[in-house]
Amino acid sequence: MAHAPDQGIEIGIDIGGTFTDAVCRAPDGTLRLLKVPSTPDDPARAVATALARLAPEGGAGIARFLHGTTVATNAILEGRAARTGLITTAGFEDVLAIGRMTRASNYDLVFGPQTPVAFVPAERRLGVPERLDAEGRVVLPLDEAAVAAAARQLAAQGVEAVAIVFLFAFLDPVHERRARAVVREACPGMAVSLSSEVDPAIREYERSCATVFDAGLKPVLDRYLGRIEHILRDHGVPAPLQVMHSRGGLLGAAAARARPIRLTLSGPSAAAIGAAAVLREAGCPDGVSIDVGGTSADVALIAGGAPVLRDDGSVAGFPVRVPTADVLAIAAGGGSIAWIDTAGGLRVGPQSAGAAPGPACYRRGGEQPTVLDASVVLGLVDPASFAGGTLALDPAAAEAAIRRVVAEPLGLGVAEAAEAIHRIANAAMAEAVRQVTVARGSDPRGWPLVPAGGGGGLHAAAIAEELGLRLIVVPAAPGVLAASGLLAAPLEHDVSQGFFRAIGELLPGMLREAIAALRARCAEAMAREGVPPEAVETEIRAAASFLGQGHTLDVPVPLDAADGAADGAADGAEDPGEAIAAGFREAHRRAYGHTRDAPVRLVSLRVIQRRHPAPAPVPPAAPATRRPRGERRIRLGGVEMAAVVVERASLAPGEALHGPAIVEQADTTLLVPPGWRVLARDSHLSPLRMERQE
Repeated sequence: MAHAPDQGIEIGIDIGGTFTDAVCRAPDGTLRLLKVPSTPDDPARAVATALARLAPEGGAGIARFLHGTTVATNAILEGRAARTGLITTAGFEDVLAIGRMTRASNYDLVFGPQTPVAFVPAERRLGVPERLDAEGRVVLPLDEAAVAAAARQLAAQGVEAVAIVFLFAFLDPVHERRARAVVREACPGMAVSLSSEVDPAIREYERSCATVFDAGLKPVLDRYLGRIEHILRDHGVPAPLQVMHSRGGLLGAAAARARPIRLTLSGPSAAAIGAAAVLREAGCPDGVSIDVGGTSADVALIAGGAPVLRDDGSVAGFPVRVPTADVLAIAAGGGSIAWIDTAGGLRVGPQSAGAAPGPACYRRGGEQPTVLDASVVLGLVDPASFAGGTLALDPAAAEAAIRRVVAEPLGLGVAEAAEAIHRIANAAMAEAVRQVTVARGSDPRGWPLVPAGGGGGLHAAAIAEELGLRLIVVPAAPGVLAASGLLAAPLEHDVSQGFFRAIGELLPGMLREAIAALRARCAEAMAREGVPPEAVETEIRAAASFLGQGHTLDVPVPLDAADGAADGAADGAEDPGEAIAAGFREAHRRAYGHTRDAPVRLVSLRVIQRRHPAPAPVPPAAPATRRPRGERRIRLGGVEMAAVVVERASLAPGEALHGPAIVEQADTTLLVPPGWRVLARDSHLSPLRMERQE
């Protein structure tokens, strides 16, 4: 499918737990923002609603349609993935049940399964005769009749998808590829995933987890993406559907269907991409973002103008080894429910009121008090203008819920109880920021904080004060930052190959041939998206370790080393193996404070190719909206005070607004406490700088 040119209308839609956010950018750079309630029973319905409002007369002018979704993650968490089976090397059927023989929490008296045995129970894990050795050589040929029999046995159990995981298949996928052909012949229409394509690297348990999840998600994502494509056709949208993947890039729908495991952590990645773009615009290469939605708060680290990545993500506590933005999600959002535990202590979350019934102030049947209810009681949120005025809130319902569930049991006033709810939520969010910074050896006090989501601006100052941060960079549209991040994300494909050999055993020509093959596969994927070769940016990464180490570090491979002649006779080009070894030793020194002159093992190579979107056009200057400034009574730190209420668009360029103040806009509210000030820049689309005063 051809890649649409970067012109015309661009729409990004991101589905959250409470709201579905949308951003529409016109060819002149003008932005339209929209938040509609999410529809958990059918997430595509909210997408259709948002698209109908953004393009009521049809979508013929839409050149890019970008989508971020948690459908893949939720399918695993909620047990809605397809019925899945596993075909593996005989004798290794229980790898998925044995796992790593570790407990996620050593001190829990009651704990659930530590491996995804419910996802693929024993009766759906079948072994077939075949075997490769640790060098990738065939020891026992594949028994194709046994594969066909296993496929038919799984089909008789109602299995829709099969994962094929053979020992050492990452060194040579010949048996897995032949097994796929046999399964498709025996059971036409059955979805099949190969470990050599999903996660070609050592560690059979992690490889098995990723592959069975990928297989189980294929029918789910195929149906969901088909539904979105049907919606686009109904609205006359000519642009191809592109979906955010976990690494922070975009995939065409066909590529997403082929390997849906890449979509498991796509939602948080979109917000991290948006935060990185905001920090670059503000001239800050490093920082930390916190995206506070209705059900969760997602914290991401930004370094060098891009989100920090990791290769050891997880879903439901189980490993999902795909490259992803390093995002820590906690159950603390505007819909998090406040409750009293059996010891009489106040707790907030992890339960959430979600989109339905929602907080008590929604008046949709919710009776439990939430963080948003507390914000309403404290005067921080205007009930009449919430979500751009699309949803009127009921302060009386919020007060009643807090009084009944929190205030009366604890002997507090309603305002005191609301403030206690906020303090607990703020502490949880600050601890999440501390976990991705201080706990990993970084001092965040010189970094800016980027608040995002509908609730980020309400909690940003409290989080910053807790951690000693002095600068907050507020995006132009914080409440829909994940949707904005879709517009800034590149189209991206990546492929990898496993090695697990000492670099000294690999000749330069072997490495260059492997890299060239990976680049060719990536280029084919980009070409299928309609991207010309001259528009492609290439990055090469290697996972390496010292011989004997169990875990790896990721290091870049210089392009000039990879581009040398395949026979190793490149004129002046650095040997790729030597470049990887040197890069690994330096990465080891930075990570652990020491290194050594010992043999280095190459575990895997990965090639990433991307095409960045065209720079966003500068929108025409918006007319001044010097609306009258109001005043509202709020409560902070146990003290009631008057806060100036300002519409963000009315801030004049260069104007400084001192707290206590509240800056309102359609998608969020920014709280400016005493001791802080907000500085407006030259455009209403530029980030605000919120600084702590001496």
